[in-house]
Amino acid sequence: MFYMKDKILIKVIDRLGKKGCHRGHKLGDCFDFDSERGNLCPMAMHCAFPYIDILRYGGKLPLSREGDIRFCCSDADTALVFKLEIVKPGR
Repeated sequence: MFYMKDKILIKVIDRLGKKGCHRGHKLGDCFDFDSERGNLCPMAMHCAFPYIDILRYGGKLPLSREGDIRFCCSDADTALVFKLEIVKPGR
């Protein structure tokens, strides 16, 4: 049996800090974890990876008040908010 893993999209949905992203990310940017993770800021990727690892191995994550999975980058001056979207194969 061939197993297709879920696609995981990483979307920039908000900014909490006052400064813009030093890597140039802005609201609305979206990255496919498998094919575009090299385009994501390493600081954001460092924060995203544990969440993605848990999802890929069948774990569950707490949901935000909006019902989705969110995390922030570790740059305190910027603090971009990212949302993880899981796309099932064939969709």
